[in-house]
Amino acid sequence: MRFALFLPCGQWPGQTPGEALARTVGLARLAEECGFDDVWLAEHHFMSYGVCPSPVVLAGHLLGATSRIGVGTAVAVLSARHPVALAEEAALLASVAPGRFRLGVGRGGPWRELEVFGTGLERWESGFPESLELLLSWLRAAPGSRVGVDGELFRFREVPVVPVPETPPEVYVACTSPQTEALAASLGLPMLLGMHASDAEKAEAVTRYRAAGGPEAVRHLSTGVAWVADSRREARETVRTELPRWLGPGLAGYVPVDGRIRPVTDVAAYARKLCGLHAVGTVEDCVEALARACAVPGVGQVSLLVECSSDAGRVAENVRRLGSEVLPRLRARISSRAGAATG
Repeated sequence: MRFALFLPCGQWPGQTPGEALARTVGLARLAEECGFDDVWLAEHHFMSYGVCPSPVVLAGHLLGATSRIGVGTAVAVLSARHPVALAEEAALLASVAPGRFRLGVGRGGPWRELEVFGTGLERWESGFPESLELLLSWLRAAPGSRVGVDGELFRFREVPVVPVPETPPEVYVACTSPQTEALAASLGLPMLLGMHASDAEKAEAVTRYRAAGGPEAVRHLSTGVAWVADSRREARETVRTELPRWLGPGLAGYVPVDGRIRPVTDVAAYARKLCGLHAVGTVEDCVEALARACAVPGVGQVSLLVECSSDAGRVAENVRRLGSEVLPRLRARISSRAGAATG
């Protein structure tokens, strides 16, 4: 079981984008120091919810700024990119940092970047399977291979695949619907499961994935929230009070490209929901919640949103406590449970 930080590069009120990015870099370094296995970066455009427009570029910086920890994208928005351009960048990072880069991709939403980058609404509405298959054909190519394609959305003559890393990067797919789960299953790719879903809902997604032919050996990533305090009341009060300060203005940045009405999220209710779903409370509360998350069949990694306050010092202390007080107890419990199962 691997444990990671999910770093969306959120810009909190009073912060500049540069400060938000600097905090992300600092948290990645701290995660490595505190014993986490990976960090995952998000992609957003034209909004304060996340000020990283290219998680692949930022991943390259973090791979150079750290020495051990894995770095992944959660996610690179495939509807806004040419699949070959993204595959080339992923192959480059996999070549210079073998075994440390992971590529998570997603369909994204009907947002403004589709117009700005010229990919169009059709790519979002129906083009994700073709985009994903082209990306995989590039990343799975053998040394010396050439790739060409004659599809509905992409057409080009054969060109050499360069570079070809010794070990291709792992590819994950963000899944929020049975259709995408079935697509990931058909390609044998692990799922990225979001923090909006409960452990039971994630277990149901894995069941659907396997029913669609997905391999049982594939290990999926589950995303959650983690905030440690000396009392459950203190932890939940922090998340309920602080998180909406980022979520409110941040989520308002999602603007549909075609004028459709976007449902407005009740950020206070959403923060309360996250407190009930995830590791928000005392050390023991967090151990218990994360043990349940790890027990979901097929889950092999848990990624945690830890920035539940605008106070950088409190966030850093949260990461340190998770690393020194929660993870050792959690790993011991998982090891004991595995030993009992095999014994």
